[in-house]
Amino acid sequence: MKAVRKPSPGHRHSLGHEHEFEPQHGLPELLPPGEKLLWQGSPEWKALAVEVFHARKLAFYFAIILVLRAVFVVADGGGLLDVVKSWAWLAPMAGIALGIMLVLARLAAGTTVYTITDRRVIMRIGIVLTVAYNLPFKRMEAAGLLLRGKDGHGDLPITLKKGERIAILQLWPHARPWHLARPQPMLRGLKDARQVGQVLAAAWQAAQDELELPAAVRADQRPEQRSEPRGASAGLPRAQAA
Repeated sequence: MKAVRKPSPGHRHSLGHEHEFEPQHGLPELLPPGEKLLWQGSPEWKALAVEVFHARKLAFYFAIILVLRAVFVVADGGGLLDVVKSWAWLAPMAGIALGIMLVLARLAAGTTVYTITDRRVIMRIGIVLTVAYNLPFKRMEAAGLLLRGKDGHGDLPITLKKGERIAILQLWPHARPWHLARPQPMLRGLKDARQVGQVLAAAWQAAQDELELPAAVRADQRPEQRSEPRGASAGLPRAQAA
Protein backbone atom coordinates (compact mmCIF):
# COMPACT_ATOMS: atom_id res chain seq x y z
CA MET A 1 0.00 0.00 0.00
CA LYS A 2 1.30 3.42 -0.85
CA ALA A 3 2.14 5.97 1.79
CA VAL A 4 -0.62 8.08 3.29
CA ARG A 5 -0.08 11.80 3.59
CA LYS A 6 -1.65 13.71 6.48
CA PRO A 7 -2.10 17.37 5.48
CA SER A 8 -4.18 18.11 8.58
CA PRO A 9 -5.77 16.21 11.47
CA GLY A 10 -9.20 16.77 9.96
CA HIS A 11 -8.75 14.63 6.90
CA ARG A 12 -6.34 12.29 5.22
CA HIS A 13 -5.29 11.85 1.60
CA SER A 14 -4.17 8.63 -0.04
CA LEU A 15 -2.62 9.59 -3.34
CA GLY A 16 -2.48 7.13 -6.19
CA HIS A 17 -4.14 4.39 -4.14
CA GLU A 18 -5.39 1.54 -6.31
CA HIS A 19 -8.73 0.03 -5.27
CA GLU A 20 -7.58 -3.53 -5.76
CA PHE A 21 -4.81 -3.01 -3.19
CA GLU A 22 -7.08 -1.62 -0.48
CA PRO A 23 -6.55 -3.47 2.81
CA GLN A 24 -10.30 -3.13 3.39
CA HIS A 25 -12.94 -2.15 0.83
CA GLY A 26 -13.31 1.62 0.64
CA LEU A 27 -10.65 2.29 3.28
CA PRO A 28 -7.00 3.35 2.90
CA GLU A 29 -6.07 1.23 5.92
CA LEU A 30 -7.60 -1.35 8.24
CA LEU A 31 -9.86 -0.05 10.98
CA PRO A 32 -8.09 0.04 14.34
CA PRO A 33 -9.10 -2.53 16.98
CA GLY A 34 -12.36 -1.60 18.69
CA GLU A 35 -13.71 0.56 15.87
CA LYS A 36 -16.92 -0.82 14.39
CA LEU A 37 -18.05 -0.57 10.78
CA LEU A 38 -21.71 0.51 10.87
CA TRP A 39 -22.53 1.21 7.21
CA GLN A 40 -20.83 1.33 3.84
CA GLY A 41 -22.21 2.21 0.43
CA SER A 42 -21.91 4.18 -2.79
CA PRO A 43 -24.02 6.77 -4.63
CA GLU A 44 -26.68 5.79 -7.13
CA TRP A 45 -25.26 6.68 -10.55
CA LYS A 46 -28.64 7.79 -11.88
CA ALA A 47 -28.97 10.26 -9.01
CA LEU A 48 -25.52 11.66 -9.78
CA ALA A 49 -26.38 11.90 -13.49
CA VAL A 50 -29.47 14.01 -12.77
CA GLU A 51 -28.39 16.05 -9.74
CA VAL A 52 -24.65 16.48 -10.27
CA PHE A 53 -24.06 16.26 -14.02
CA HIS A 54 -27.52 17.63 -14.93
CA ALA A 55 -28.11 15.09 -17.69
CA ARG A 56 -31.87 15.69 -17.65
CA LYS A 57 -31.47 19.45 -18.07
CA LEU A 58 -28.94 18.91 -20.84
CA ALA A 59 -31.32 16.56 -22.66
CA PHE A 60 -34.13 19.11 -22.33
CA TYR A 61 -31.87 21.84 -23.70
CA PHE A 62 -30.90 19.84 -26.78
CA ALA A 63 -34.53 18.81 -27.32
CA ILE A 64 -35.55 22.48 -27.47
CA ILE A 65 -32.71 23.24 -29.90
CA LEU A 66 -33.75 20.38 -32.20
CA VAL A 67 -37.41 21.46 -32.13
CA LEU A 68 -36.51 25.06 -32.93
CA ARG A 69 -34.26 23.89 -35.74
CA ALA A 70 -37.11 21.88 -37.21
CA VAL A 71 -39.51 24.83 -36.92
CA PHE A 72 -37.14 27.13 -38.79
CA VAL A 73 -36.61 24.58 -41.57
CA VAL A 74 -40.36 24.03 -42.02
CA ALA A 75 -40.98 27.80 -41.93
CA ASP A 76 -38.55 28.15 -44.84
CA GLY A 77 -40.55 25.62 -46.85
CA GLY A 78 -38.53 22.52 -46.07
CA GLY A 79 -39.95 19.04 -45.62
CA LEU A 80 -39.28 16.14 -43.29
CA LEU A 81 -36.11 15.16 -45.14
CA ASP A 82 -34.79 18.69 -44.80
CA VAL A 83 -35.50 18.62 -41.06
CA VAL A 84 -33.57 15.37 -40.69
CA LYS A 85 -30.67 16.80 -42.67
CA SER A 86 -30.63 19.89 -40.45
CA TRP A 87 -30.18 17.59 -37.47
CA ALA A 88 -27.23 15.78 -39.09
CA TRP A 89 -24.59 17.43 -36.91
CA LEU A 90 -26.66 18.61 -33.96
CA ALA A 91 -28.23 15.29 -32.97
CA PRO A 92 -24.90 13.39 -32.76
CA MET A 93 -23.43 16.27 -30.75
CA ALA A 94 -26.33 16.02 -28.31
CA GLY A 95 -25.89 12.27 -28.02
CA ILE A 96 -22.16 12.57 -27.38
CA ALA A 97 -22.67 15.25 -24.71
CA LEU A 98 -25.30 13.20 -22.90
CA GLY A 99 -23.18 10.08 -23.19
CA ILE A 100 -20.22 11.83 -21.58
CA MET A 101 -22.40 12.97 -18.65
CA LEU A 102 -23.73 9.45 -18.11
CA VAL A 103 -20.27 7.91 -18.26
CA LEU A 104 -18.95 10.44 -15.76
CA ALA A 105 -21.87 9.69 -13.43
CA ARG A 106 -21.18 5.94 -13.62
CA LEU A 107 -17.47 6.45 -13.01
CA ALA A 108 -18.07 8.79 -10.07
CA ALA A 109 -20.49 6.34 -8.46
CA GLY A 110 -18.31 3.32 -9.17
CA THR A 111 -15.18 4.84 -7.64
CA THR A 112 -16.86 6.27 -4.54
CA VAL A 113 -17.30 4.48 -1.24
CA TYR A 114 -18.80 6.14 1.83
CA THR A 115 -18.10 4.52 5.20
CA ILE A 116 -19.63 5.23 8.60
CA THR A 117 -18.05 3.77 11.72
CA ASP A 118 -18.79 4.42 15.38
CA ARG A 119 -16.04 7.07 15.35
CA ARG A 120 -15.99 8.79 11.97
CA VAL A 121 -17.08 9.14 8.36
CA ILE A 122 -14.66 8.14 5.61
CA MET A 123 -15.12 9.22 1.99
CA ARG A 124 -13.10 7.43 -0.66
CA ILE A 125 -13.60 9.48 -3.82
CA GLY A 126 -11.89 10.25 -7.12
CA ILE A 127 -12.14 8.93 -10.67
CA VAL A 128 -8.51 9.40 -11.70
CA LEU A 129 -6.82 10.33 -8.41
CA THR A 130 -8.14 8.49 -5.37
CA VAL A 131 -8.48 10.53 -2.20
CA ALA A 132 -9.67 9.26 1.18
CA TYR A 133 -11.10 11.87 3.55
CA ASN A 134 -11.27 10.99 7.22
CA LEU A 135 -13.94 12.96 9.13
CA PRO A 136 -13.89 12.11 12.85
CA PHE A 137 -17.11 12.85 14.75
CA LYS A 138 -15.22 15.14 17.13
CA ARG A 139 -14.50 17.44 14.18
CA MET A 140 -18.10 17.46 12.94
CA GLU A 141 -20.47 20.19 14.07
CA ALA A 142 -23.66 18.88 12.48
CA ALA A 143 -25.14 16.78 9.70
CA GLY A 144 -28.27 17.20 7.60
CA LEU A 145 -30.71 15.18 5.55
CA LEU A 146 -31.71 16.36 2.09
CA LEU A 147 -34.33 14.14 0.47
CA ARG A 148 -34.36 14.49 -3.31
CA GLY A 149 -37.16 12.28 -4.56
CA LYS A 150 -40.19 10.19 -3.68
CA ASP A 151 -38.11 7.01 -3.85
CA GLY A 152 -36.26 8.03 -0.68
CA HIS A 153 -32.88 8.84 -2.18
CA GLY A 154 -31.06 11.89 -0.94
CA ASP A 155 -27.90 13.47 0.43
CA LEU A 156 -26.24 13.85 3.83
CA PRO A 157 -24.28 17.13 4.08
CA ILE A 158 -21.78 17.40 6.93
CA THR A 159 -20.86 20.68 8.63
CA LEU A 160 -17.32 20.69 9.95
CA LYS A 161 -16.33 22.65 13.03
CA LYS A 162 -14.75 26.05 12.57
CA GLY A 163 -11.14 25.76 11.57
CA GLU A 164 -11.73 22.46 9.77
CA ARG A 165 -11.79 23.09 6.04
CA ILE A 166 -11.51 21.04 2.85
CA ALA A 167 -11.32 22.85 -0.48
CA ILE A 168 -14.55 22.47 -2.44
CA LEU A 169 -12.66 21.66 -5.65
CA GLN A 170 -11.05 18.71 -3.88
CA LEU A 171 -14.43 17.47 -2.66
CA TRP A 172 -16.50 18.00 -5.81
CA PRO A 173 -18.89 16.45 -6.63
CA HIS A 174 -19.12 15.22 -3.03
CA ALA A 175 -19.73 18.70 -1.63
CA ARG A 176 -22.92 20.61 -0.93
CA PRO A 177 -23.61 23.01 -3.82
CA TRP A 178 -23.16 26.75 -3.32
CA HIS A 179 -21.50 26.47 0.09
CA LEU A 180 -18.23 28.04 -1.03
CA ALA A 181 -17.12 30.01 2.02
CA ARG A 182 -17.46 27.00 4.28
CA PRO A 183 -17.51 23.84 2.14
CA GLN A 184 -19.55 20.92 3.42
CA PRO A 185 -18.62 17.34 2.53
CA MET A 186 -21.74 15.50 1.39
CA LEU A 187 -22.68 11.87 0.97
CA ARG A 188 -24.57 12.12 -2.33
CA GLY A 189 -27.15 10.07 -4.15
CA LEU A 190 -27.83 7.59 -1.33
CA LYS A 191 -30.59 5.10 -2.09
CA ASP A 192 -31.89 4.95 1.52
CA ALA A 193 -30.82 8.37 2.71
CA ARG A 194 -33.10 8.50 5.76
CA GLN A 195 -31.93 5.11 7.03
CA VAL A 196 -28.27 6.02 6.53
CA GLY A 197 -28.94 9.34 8.26
CA GLN A 198 -30.30 7.52 11.29
CA VAL A 199 -27.16 5.38 11.45
CA LEU A 200 -24.99 8.49 11.30
CA ALA A 201 -27.11 10.34 13.88
CA ALA A 202 -26.99 7.48 16.37
CA ALA A 203 -23.22 7.06 16.00
CA TRP A 204 -22.61 10.81 16.20
CA GLN A 205 -24.74 11.16 19.33
CA ALA A 206 -23.07 8.21 21.01
CA ALA A 207 -19.67 9.75 20.29
CA GLN A 208 -20.78 13.10 21.73
CA ASP A 209 -22.06 11.42 24.88
CA GLU A 210 -18.74 9.63 25.31
CA LEU A 211 -16.80 12.88 24.94
CA GLU A 212 -18.96 14.49 27.63
CA LEU A 213 -18.23 11.72 30.16
CA PRO A 214 -15.41 12.29 32.68
CA ALA A 215 -12.18 10.53 31.73
CA ALA A 216 -12.36 8.24 34.77
CA VAL A 217 -15.84 7.07 33.79
CA ARG A 218 -14.76 6.38 30.21
CA ALA A 219 -11.81 4.34 31.46
CA ASP A 220 -14.09 2.21 33.64
CA GLN A 221 -16.50 1.41 30.80
CA ARG A 222 -16.15 -1.89 29.04
CA PRO A 223 -15.30 -1.78 25.27
CA GLU A 224 -18.74 -2.95 24.25
CA GLN A 225 -20.31 -0.10 26.23
CA ARG A 226 -18.19 2.50 24.50
CA SER A 227 -18.67 1.30 20.96
CA GLU A 228 -22.36 0.38 20.96
CA PRO A 229 -24.36 3.21 19.28
CA ARG A 230 -27.78 4.27 20.45
CA GLY A 231 -30.93 3.27 18.69
CA ALA A 232 -31.52 4.50 15.14
CA SER A 233 -34.41 6.68 16.29
CA ALA A 234 -32.10 9.56 17.15
CA GLY A 235 -32.52 12.51 14.80
CA LEU A 236 -29.72 14.06 12.81
CA PRO A 237 -28.17 17.08 14.48
CA ARG A 238 -29.59 20.11 12.72
CA ALA A 239 -31.54 17.87 10.43
CA GLN A 240 -32.82 19.38 7.22
CA ALA A 241 -35.13 18.20 4.48
CA ALA A 242 -35.52 19.30 0.89
